[in-house]
Amino acid sequence: MDRFRQEKLQRYEEFVDKRLKPDLVHAIAEQDKVFEQQKTFSDLRKNIENLEKNSVTSLRTLVNLGSEVYMQADVPDTQRIFVDIGLGFHVEFTWSEALNFISQREERLARQIEEYFRLIASIKAQIKLVYEGIRELLQLPAERSVQGPVF
Repeated sequence: MDRFRQEKLQRYEEFVDKRLKPDLVHAIAEQDKVFEQQKTFSDLRKNIENLEKNSVTSLRTLVNLGSEVYMQADVPDTQRIFVDIGLGFHVEFTWSEALNFISQREERLARQIEEYFRLIASIKAQIKLVYEGIRELLQLPAERSVQGPVF
């Protein structure tokens, strides 16, 4: 293989290894964070709905103080709750206000997840395209796609 092809091949491989693969790892990690937020809000919504359904007015619970150290807490009035809205801010909501906020937040998180799905698919397509360019540089035969079910 001539020197020009060798250099081009090396640049393609570096682009995939140093740019596209780290971008893919980062996008997947960010998507996982959004999934975790979505789960947290879903759990909160279910807990509020359970409190409403069972007409709970007071509550005894364990509160995580940090480092997996828990303390027993009594909540004399459960009609208002504090919700973490981000950046370290908490807002006091009634149950209905909290459910409204949670539904809006869940919609936004669902849109973010869709955006990450598209971004991840785009990065994977770019990686596949570069690998196809490498295959052509090496003059390897194209991979044949499998027809029908694979068992």
